[in-house]
Amino acid sequence: MAGMTTTERIDPPIAADETTMLTAWLDFHRATLALKCEGLTDEQLRTRAVAPSALSLLGLVRHMAEVEQAWFVSRLAGEDAAAIYWSEADEDADFNGVDTAEVAEAFSTWQAQIALARKAAEGLPLETVAKKPARGKEVTLRWILVHMIEEYARHNGHADLLRETIDGVTGE
Repeated sequence: MAGMTTTERIDPPIAADETTMLTAWLDFHRATLALKCEGLTDEQLRTRAVAPSALSLLGLVRHMAEVEQAWFVSRLAGEDAAAIYWSEADEDADFNGVDTAEVAEAFSTWQAQIALARKAAEGLPLETVAKKPARGKEVTLRWILVHMIEEYARHNGHADLLRETIDGVTGE
């Protein structure tokens, strides 16, 4: 993306307490997605994987903004946050709407949701139960952090394939 700053990705520590370890791995995966998007044009970021898939790097960024908000702001903090891209008319608008989406807005929204997620979790013990249940069950901050690491790791695999298809760039 033109004008995008270089992402600093910090390796998680080898030894640390559980909270530090989980948040470091989550930040590592957040930075990995940003790195997969660096240096691409807006059109390249909108490039779909393969028909009929709606998967694109920009869609992943928009999706992760929604996911950050859902798990940390809506569930953990219990706030009534309006959906960012999702709607009843298009539950996959995060992916489907990339053709006309403003790239800078999507990245800004994603980073804002990460900041809100960090704020929502700041200082909470891992055993903290989210204020709103997920999938009909109570979940803890620990569960949310582990789930978010899994969510990013899975989508970063998609991002690897998308980036390689776009310009041949591969890497961790």
